[in-house]
Amino acid sequence: MFITKKGISRRTVLRGLGATIALPTLESMLPAMTPMRHSEAASPRSRLACIEMVHGSAGAVPEGMAKNMWSPAAVGRDFDLTPTSMLPLQPLREYLTIVSNTDCRNAEALETNEIGGDHFRSAAVFLTQSHPKQTMGSDVFCGTSMDQLYAKAFGQDSPVPSLQLSIESLDTAGGCYYGYSCAYMDSISWASPRQPLPAVRDPRVVFDQLFGSGGTPEERSARRRDTKSILDWVMRDVTRVKSTLGPTDRGRLDEYLDNVREIERRIQNIEEHNTKAQLRELPFAPMGVPDSFEEHLRLISICRRSLSPAASRMSPH
Repeated sequence: MFITKKGISRRTVLRGLGATIALPTLESMLPAMTPMRHSEAASPRSRLACIEMVHGSAGAVPEGMAKNMWSPAAVGRDFDLTPTSMLPLQPLREYLTIVSNTDCRNAEALETNEIGGDHFRSAAVFLTQSHPKQTMGSDVFCGTSMDQLYAKAFGQDSPVPSLQLSIESLDTAGGCYYGYSCAYMDSISWASPRQPLPAVRDPRVVFDQLFGSGGTPEERSARRRDTKSILDWVMRDVTRVKSTLGPTDRGRLDEYLDNVREIERRIQNIEEHNTKAQLRELPFAPMGVPDSFEEHLRLISICRRSLSPAASRMSPH
């Protein structure tokens, strides 16, 4: 028996001037005689999203807890989401696990000189559960965060194993009161005890990290100034790769590229609107950041779906 199959590498990318777009998993990337439904690519992709809502919520104070605004009154399988803020999750109720009565003990003051700094420690403790070193210098020390441990275990097959996102401005620098560096307040993800990972607020920057990382900085800058889509820059490679694919893979590739273009189109529309707007609600925000919190959250979430693990700091402007 003779088996012939045109295969392409899983690491195949579409390249152009200042642009590099990774491909989704295609049948052509699988070993011969391996149906897509039997491959790892057909299995649901494991993702982890860690979301911090800064400054707390009404349901976290005694009055809110008494009214069950954030957590159901009943424990076990018979919980009722109706009086809670989690009612929108009702359609997913059978897949939902609620963990109550948790605490960030290591965000509290352990020594007298740390009193008052709970708020500045809490973000760093959220995913590390490590008590941050009190310092306003560069010698920060906390712990490796849970999302980064997850990314190392399950995200290595993704071009971007993790992405840190933000919906609020993180423009602080230096010290942040009570003897703590702003790195503790600005980061929930830590690659190591000494390496906080900064969050990205601008959807344009996120898009470029995912789809526009090729070439030199000058080439990427020139591409962004051009009115063409990023797909126009890689069209020659698209044509070349399509010539090696079967009908199913061509359809899958077209759908993927349509999604990339839709994200890009949304960002371009926001940038165009913000450039022409005489008065913005957020005058100091980057051009790619919508004035609408809901639209900003929606756009960041769409970008995040193309990744495996993602630790996200999302809070109102």
